[in-house]
Amino acid sequence: MRVHVWGSRGSIASPGRSTRRYGGNTSCVEIRPASGTVIILDAGTGIRELGVRLVEAGVRRIALLLTHLHVDHLEGLGMFAPIYEDGTELHIWGPASPVASLEERIATYFSPPLFPLTLAEVNAHIEYHDASENEWSIDGVRFSSHAILHPGPTVGYRIEEGGSVLAYLTDHEPALGADLDNDASQWISGFAIARGADVLIHDCQYTTDEYTTRMGWGHSSTQHVATFAAKADVGRLFLFHHDPMHVDEQLDAMLDDVRDRWGVDAARCNLAAEGTEFEL
Repeated sequence: MRVHVWGSRGSIASPGRSTRRYGGNTSCVEIRPASGTVIILDAGTGIRELGVRLVEAGVRRIALLLTHLHVDHLEGLGMFAPIYEDGTELHIWGPASPVASLEERIATYFSPPLFPLTLAEVNAHIEYHDASENEWSIDGVRFSSHAILHPGPTVGYRIEEGGSVLAYLTDHEPALGADLDNDASQWISGFAIARGADVLIHDCQYTTDEYTTRMGWGHSSTQHVATFAAKADVGRLFLFHHDPMHVDEQLDAMLDDVRDRWGVDAARCNLAAEGTEFEL
């Protein structure tokens, strides 16, 4: 399983000199299992460049897994080139809502006045799937999803192939209403997704001091990420969903803080950056 990060920023895209090393594009991660199937986690602005590459390569079958429908995880869909190509088959998974279907909620963004076109006008054939507390497989890759703590319907994903496990928990606040140090694991949001994963990609938007004024916003601090990763006994950790106001040097300091709190060597804990690639 090969993983490529196309966007790791949170909340709003933030390109510029001060964010050059880790990137300004919002959440998008590409997964290529042994079968070569294209699997994409979230459709932030990072999906634009990925889409160009997929069209150039002639890829027409794509699976898109959305954690939730906040704009920073959906805003790249309108500039995702494959949806305008005849013959593209796009399967979209996302959390269910009691208010409207996944298609209807995506269409809220993908329609005037927020976007000049509607979903009905794209060339791709799109199918929608419920990813709430669910399990399924795609070409030998196993997926499971669970609801996690974040404002609005939100899920985390566990992806398994050949004995290797990738856990994806962006926009996640497991410390809300919980004691990560002392509560039983089964009561902690996201634990079932992360438990024993070879690689965990996890939200780390705030410093410990910042979190005191942002509790309940749906994101984690450096302290919470370190405690959660240790409790879940993950192999490697990539910090993700970087605050748009944090420059590269601030992210470096946050990385050092997580490493110190977790007590692991540098190889096990890194910042996710645009262009980051690794294999499981």
